[in-house]
Amino acid sequence: MPNRPSVTAVIPARFGSSRFPGKPLAMLLGKPLIQHVYERVQGASGIDQVLVATDDERIRTAVEKFGGRAILTKEPYRTGTDRVAGVARQLPGDIFLNLQGDEIALTVELFGDLIRPFCAGRAGMGTLKRRLTAEADVQNPGVVKVVTDHEGRALYFSRAPVPHVRDAREQVAAGLHHVHLGIYIYRRETLLRFAGLPTGVLEEAEKLEQLRALEHGLPIQVWETAHPSLRIDTAEDLAEAADVLSKLEPCPSNS
Repeated sequence: MPNRPSVTAVIPARFGSSRFPGKPLAMLLGKPLIQHVYERVQGASGIDQVLVATDDERIRTAVEKFGGRAILTKEPYRTGTDRVAGVARQLPGDIFLNLQGDEIALTVELFGDLIRPFCAGRAGMGTLKRRLTAEADVQNPGVVKVVTDHEGRALYFSRAPVPHVRDAREQVAAGLHHVHLGIYIYRRETLLRFAGLPTGVLEEAEKLEQLRALEHGLPIQVWETAHPSLRIDTAEDLAEAADVLSKLEPCPSNS
């Protein structure tokens, strides 16, 4: 397409983690976790380049070993989005996709559910949600919930079970709850503006970087996807992920 904006997918990956140190390099079906994430997004249409932004030489070496591209970003960034903004200051590009290094898409269509409407619209920042069907997920603080208005704009993100259904025994029964996926998309100017904002009070309380945008009046457009993904939070999640991934067809490349 002539004049199509360029899309750069950046996977911020830190070695340090309080719950799972070295998670990007954890082996899963013979590959480091970061390679699974990289190969899945690499197979998506509409993405011009993929790279890993990391603070650790071991991660950069691992990425380059499997043929990927990595940039060492040593500055102590507050969040993954701030690290992606650091990349945007070094590289040209119109649109930046921020994919967390522990979220494995099980189908490339998931990325299309975000990239297509974003590029066709005028939003400065966007993300994805998926309907929750398990009560345990609604109650789990490790599963971030998002509430949106009728136009799909984010009202709030929380680790708490929001919205609270006062008169229901099971919160999920109302069909109101959605998990927020660890994937964002930004236009360059919005990304750099976000990174220039001070850490918000709500952001600090919930430890959710996206709340910085809402606190400072930056709207976030949220689109819904039905496509599945795997989130690796702890070492115990690797066995379940291996079982799921072993049953999938290899992800095709768009190169």
